[in-house]
Amino acid sequence: MGDQIQFIVEKLNQEPFRKNYNLISFDSLESLQLLQLLSDVLGEIDQKHAVDIREELPEQTAKRMLNLLGILKYKPPGTVSDLSAFRQGLITGSKPVIHPVLHWLLQRTNELKKRAYLARFLVKLEVPAEFLQDDTVADFNKQYEELMEAFKNLHKEHEQLKMSGLSTAEIRRDISAMEEEKDQLAKRVERLKKRVETVQNHQRMLEIARQLRLEKEREESLAQQKQEQKSQLFHAEQRLQRAQVQLKEMQDVVADSKPESLMKKLEEEINFNSYLVTEKIPREMESKKTSVYFLEKVVAEPAMTQADLTALEREINEVNAQMNQLIEKRMMKYEPADSKFSMYRQQASIISRKKEAKAEELQAAKEEMSSLERQVEQKSSQAHELEGSEVLTEDEFKQYVTKLRSKNTFYKKKRLEIAEITAEYGILQRTEELLRQRHEAIQQQLQAIEEKKGISGYSYTQEELERVSAVKSEMDEVKGQTLDNMSEMVKKLNAMVAEKKASLAPVIKELRQLRQNCQELTQECDEKKIQYNSCAAGLETNRSALEQEVKGLLEECAQEESNYRYINCMKRTLEIQLQRAKEEMKAYVSPDPQERRKAVREQYTRIILEQENLGKKLREKQKVVRESHGPNMKQMKMWQDFEQLMECKRECFLKQQNQAAIGQVIQEGGKDRLVL
Repeated sequence: MGDQIQFIVEKLNQEPFRKNYNLISFDSLESLQLLQLLSDVLGEIDQKHAVDIREELPEQTAKRMLNLLGILKYKPPGTVSDLSAFRQGLITGSKPVIHPVLHWLLQRTNELKKRAYLARFLVKLEVPAEFLQDDTVADFNKQYEELMEAFKNLHKEHEQLKMSGLSTAEIRRDISAMEEEKDQLAKRVERLKKRVETVQNHQRMLEIARQLRLEKEREESLAQQKQEQKSQLFHAEQRLQRAQVQLKEMQDVVADSKPESLMKKLEEEINFNSYLVTEKIPREMESKKTSVYFLEKVVAEPAMTQADLTALEREINEVNAQMNQLIEKRMMKYEPADSKFSMYRQQASIISRKKEAKAEELQAAKEEMSSLERQVEQKSSQAHELEGSEVLTEDEFKQYVTKLRSKNTFYKKKRLEIAEITAEYGILQRTEELLRQRHEAIQQQLQAIEEKKGISGYSYTQEELERVSAVKSEMDEVKGQTLDNMSEMVKKLNAMVAEKKASLAPVIKELRQLRQNCQELTQECDEKKIQYNSCAAGLETNRSALEQEVKGLLEECAQEESNYRYINCMKRTLEIQLQRAKEEMKAYVSPDPQERRKAVREQYTRIILEQENLGKKLREKQKVVRESHGPNMKQMKMWQDFEQLMECKRECFLKQQNQAAIGQVIQEGGKDRLVL
């Protein structure tokens, strides 16, 4: 307990409370001061609770604090009776109640600030079900829930960004590095501009390069659009094929089936869907809601230790054992072994379990079929992207088989034609071979004749000379053209080199001087940057210290101003009360009866006497009414009976008059008939 109080005192002496307590002064605080201190701590967590408890009733103060402690998930120790004692102690400002609350709040102030901030937006406003029947209220409630979910997502993103690790120093380093890269790129651009300016028609060349870049970007965008349109066209064709297949299947089903079978299928599907909607899905939703409720409850609980988990497991085991005992007692009491309905109950339970199992199997089969359809679509899209063949449907496969058969017939026909051409080719090859042999025989005869004449090899030599002379003439022409071109190119290159040297000489001299100046300026810039960084760091440190000092002084000024205003208000209140007390004492002591009647005491005494007289009169009147109540009720009953009697006589009189009138009409009608 001493450590707890010491911790509370240390926290209250720090920012933002600055109470300057010690252990003795804190322990000597009265109940009202303790409640005000607790209200100040809660006001630091949530600004709405920064109020003066003397301006509100004790019940309102306790209700306000209990609501906020409930939002902050504070758990008072003990049982239900201890909870009532906790509420009473919170109203009276009991130290054994206030001290643990202060210790718990001051231990986790930052966490509780965040929880209080989130509670302003995430504590759901419960709307009664009868009001939700109105469409406008239901729409507003739906928008309210959507905004709450959007706030949750935004807060999560904000927390993730805060935890991402990006600091101000790192951002500044990145900005400085990017500025250096920007300067280097600017210098490179300037150098390239200077190099380009020496080239003739550089503006036109730059414009052409810009246009080329724009056209390339446009070409890339058009290619991307083309690819997207191809993909869209492919997906549209797939959807069309699926729709055609579904249409054909439906047509086949309609053509092959009868109305009775269709009605039977529809009834089966309706029964299955109604079972899912009325039994299976609500039960699953209820179980999911229950599990979500328990999970939310677990999440809302504070962190638990291993000892807490062990205690919970022990409680669960005890509750399970009690449940089993109660179930056994109930079975022994309401379901004896010789019950006639036990067998039917077992059969019904078995059938219901089988029904649920089959429904789950059917649902799993439908999900598997939908997943397989998605896989088929995915595979077909991958095949289309890889420019492969698409997956064929049954009709397409039949068409493909028919086309393949026609192609097979065409192939056999062409194979026969190829065989005929091959046979003809063999005949021509044999003819060529015979002609070649005949040519060789003629060449041998020619060589024999040349040998007889003494000019052996004349024909071969003459052919070779003619071929060599033709090749030589062609080579001479090519060499002449090549030499002329090379001489002209050498002259042009020499002229261009001389011209470039003459034009670049002053630029090179200027560039050397500029490089030297650049090195000097770079060195000076580095020195100035180091000086600037050191000066900026010192100024930043001084600025932060001054800001902290100014902040503390402003808070102290605000606190003193609040104290001043509070003291002035209390002073005015006490002066008014003192003035009223003096006037009351003066009027009460005064010998003048008229002046004494103005006193509050005399007025209240007179009012009390009037009320007592009025109470006596009302009691006497009540007594008279109670005594005359029985005779009056009897007289009222007699008057009611008399009224019913007179009403009955009136009805009888009206009936007699109606009957007399009808008899007179009948007599007059009879007299007329006799006259006729």
